[in-house]
Amino acid sequence: MTEIRFGTDGWRAIIAEDFTFANVRAVARAVVAMLREDGTAGRGLVVGYDTRFSSDRFAQAVAEVAAAEGVHVTLGTSFAPTPAVSLGVIERRAAGGVVITSSHNPAEWNGFKYKPDYGGSASPEVVARIEQGTPRWQAAPVPTVPLDEARRRGLIESADLCEAYLRALTRQVDADAIRDAGLRVALDSMYGAGQGLLRAFLGQDSATTVDELHAEHNPRFPGLHAPEPIARNLGEVQAAMRAAAEAGRPYRLGLATDGDADRLGVMDSDGTFVTQLQVFALLAYYLLELRGLRGPIVRSVTTTRMVDRLGERYGVPVHATPVGFKYLGPRMMEVHAILAGEESGGYGFAGHIPERDGLLAGLFILDLVRRTGAAPGELVRHLYSIVGPHHYDRVDVPLQAVGGRTTVESRIRDAAPARIAGLDVRSRTTEDGYLYELDGDAWLLVRFSGTEPLMRIYAEMPSPALVERALAEGRALAGVP
Repeated sequence: MTEIRFGTDGWRAIIAEDFTFANVRAVARAVVAMLREDGTAGRGLVVGYDTRFSSDRFAQAVAEVAAAEGVHVTLGTSFAPTPAVSLGVIERRAAGGVVITSSHNPAEWNGFKYKPDYGGSASPEVVARIEQGTPRWQAAPVPTVPLDEARRRGLIESADLCEAYLRALTRQVDADAIRDAGLRVALDSMYGAGQGLLRAFLGQDSATTVDELHAEHNPRFPGLHAPEPIARNLGEVQAAMRAAAEAGRPYRLGLATDGDADRLGVMDSDGTFVTQLQVFALLAYYLLELRGLRGPIVRSVTTTRMVDRLGERYGVPVHATPVGFKYLGPRMMEVHAILAGEESGGYGFAGHIPERDGLLAGLFILDLVRRTGAAPGELVRHLYSIVGPHHYDRVDVPLQAVGGRTTVESRIRDAAPARIAGLDVRSRTTEDGYLYELDGDAWLLVRFSGTEPLMRIYAEMPSPALVERALAEGRALAGVP
């Protein structure tokens, strides 16, 4: 029997190996049992899905399980971004939502995300209840009601989750100002659930135009290692941007959204990748300086200390959490934060949903460029003039290639370096991985992925050369080549 364990955001597994209809039905039945225990099942469930192989059929299976227990389901008519499903939960005042997605993982993966009634990532307490309830239903048949019958009985209704989502986005930014700005944007939708939505938001008569790549439904994600908006996966859109710049028709900026469109990547006008940490700091600057908002900021341990410096400048507190919006979202609600962000390119905003939203983050970046008249690279240089230079990179090491987690972690646990990349180690904490805080705002973190069999090494340093040196020393601490 497959052991179902949720990572930083949902349960993920290889399709047809562990991600099977039987296991998906078992998890769905555990969710329904939890809602029954809480007395909220009568409020119904929202179910959505992404563009991965058979995601629509897995979502249908979830709906059929809920219907068999008399729980009303709103089922998406087509693939939709995860934040659109989260918004659907809030707007329908549903008991919760399920999204069939594996977010940024490679094509052979799929996953099951659960969203409680507040629309954010499930807290560790909720996750534990689902995990504990699933084995019972893996060991017994799970009742279902066929989709057509459930529809006839009024237990399942279909809805376009993207329509309400696009309307909600217009409440967050000055849509007309962005449309009238005349920006030329390159967009890589990475074959994901966000495809077509930015163009739909702008409309046909917009002076701001979008040239979109990978805007078709292809669950193989051809040409991409994975639908994750980081530099190694964005070669095609970056090449197009470089060619346009050389031809004298440069794009103002580039954007990319991941498989379920809850993460954002940003590129400068010449295609140069703007790191996720730089983007997070730019979003903080946009909200604090240009929109005049004040309130706490929440960040994961893996993201930039530039927001700490901005917090000091604008007099707002910055809170740190372990990795994952299952920590960031609840803290965001607890402290009434205006912004939350993580290293993976996920950013959440007050007044919307306590969850990542790649398209809304992209609209805020567009508005930042519109208001300042500066391209992303210029904005980063301006940011550095305020908070000092902060450079970042990450390496991923497959655990099966280096002896497994137990072996590697024992080496790191015993290591006690006094200096890393020539900088004094001020502290080491182990709340989520092995975090070394160094002189200044520099830091190195070695942690194990909650969604993939990977060890990740992160570094933020005052210069690119120190980043490279720190990552090499991180490998040495773990005893890997």
